[in-house]
Amino acid sequence: MAKKGAAKAGEHAADGGDQTSGKKSGGGFAGLAILAVGAMTSSFATVYVLASDPPTGPACPAVETGPSVEPIAQRDQSYVELHDILITIGSEPATRYLKMKVSIVTDNGSTGMVEKAEPVLIDAFTNYLRSVELSDFENPDFYAHMREQLSRRSELVLGGGVSQGVLITEFLLR
Repeated sequence: MAKKGAAKAGEHAADGGDQTSGKKSGGGFAGLAILAVGAMTSSFATVYVLASDPPTGPACPAVETGPSVEPIAQRDQSYVELHDILITIGSEPATRYLKMKVSIVTDNGSTGMVEKAEPVLIDAFTNYLRSVELSDFENPDFYAHMREQLSRRSELVLGGGVSQGVLITEFLLR
């Protein structure tokens, strides 16, 4: 009996498999209607999401800043510009020279004292700058040291309460 069932299954497969109706499968009008409804639904959802109002509130959260930094330039400070300093550099003949312009930082009430002491300040700065070698100027770390040395000399000439620092406003090494 098992052979008879197998033979019938073989005949059945040879005929074209399961019995199918004579209709073509492809969806027809109903498939197109379902496809159209799905496309309209996805289009509506896309437009609805994109056209909705943006969320309220800030776009980026506020960033907390650290403690405020006090500015270097103060309201009660004045800057007294000295005459140009021009010196030769090195022990060779006068082939290399340095031209500098320096300003002294002081409070508003002490500008007259700085102006009166200008020749002494230039002398102190010139004596220091003549002791500097050409190789020192070629080192980028030297400039902070030079400003510190000039500030120290201005404090020695004017006093610590008058001189609050030195600014190098022009520097030419040729």
